[in-house]
Amino acid sequence: MTTRINTLRRAALLSALAAASIATLPALAQNKPIRLVVPYAAGGPIDVTARVLAERVKDQLGTVIIDNKPGAGGNIGADAVAKAPHDGLTIGIAATATHAVNPWLYRRMPFDAARDFAPITQMVRVPNVLVMNADTAQRLKIATVADLIAYAKANPAKLNYASGGNGSAGHLAGEMFKAQAGIFALHIPYNGGNPAQLALLSGQVDFNFDNLATAAPGIRSGKLKALAVTTLQRSPALPDVPPVADTLKGFAIDTWWGLVAPAGTPADVLERLNHAFVAALQSEETRQRFANLLAEPVPSTSAQFGAFMQAELAKYQKLVKASGAQVD
Repeated sequence: MTTRINTLRRAALLSALAAASIATLPALAQNKPIRLVVPYAAGGPIDVTARVLAERVKDQLGTVIIDNKPGAGGNIGADAVAKAPHDGLTIGIAATATHAVNPWLYRRMPFDAARDFAPITQMVRVPNVLVMNADTAQRLKIATVADLIAYAKANPAKLNYASGGNGSAGHLAGEMFKAQAGIFALHIPYNGGNPAQLALLSGQVDFNFDNLATAAPGIRSGKLKALAVTTLQRSPALPDVPPVADTLKGFAIDTWWGLVAPAGTPADVLERLNHAFVAALQSEETRQRFANLLAEPVPSTSAQFGAFMQAELAKYQKLVKASGAQVD
């Protein structure tokens, strides 16, 4: 009788453990789709890379549905992830803006970037590039970063640069460059990256820090001169263009995004998500498709991505404060 009771107890325990396992792996065990929230409009580089990965992981995770929730600089979509149930069925994109810049740029934030999310993996790194109007560069005899700095020091207050708006990546990169180089250049904010690039192409401004994917057509056509990339190493997309860091030691500011879940998502769920998405990021097909966007896959462990986001949050606190930019 005792043996039978023990057997029943063991069976009940195994059943409970199996049920717990199913509960913590809902996307697989319950055949429910995963919702991947992209906090930007459809069609942009972040959206495209998310859709590529959603297709690549379906054999391991099942259906992944892309849910675009743009607005408020990405805060609306990020907040939807922060407030979602922590069951593994809702994940989202964390980007430079939402998880490093906006917490210091916006007076009021609907979420805590440091506490409300569980990192899964970094996805992508896209270099920014320091570009000049090619005719302007030729006229001023500027061919390198050192030339630009020397000209600015010899001609105080004669240079200006454009960005997609106060607090944008281009604005903050420009302020970081000015501070490290010890120069002054007037910042001219535009209502978005495209108007800022048009101003550069038309010669209304002297230089920009632009996203490489956006600037590439102008560089290839010869209308823009690329002086440097903003990553610490050269970009495979522009192997002949040196980093700013070759002239200003340690200068590094690029665009990145990755995957996060709501805080409190079980560790085994995060591990399963990490394994699936890292495998997708490491595939040759993914690398080739991302290369078309001039984006570099950067798979990582959850811990590595978490540490990276914390470091970026601290870095941009100083940059946003120095820029004086703020959004109500």
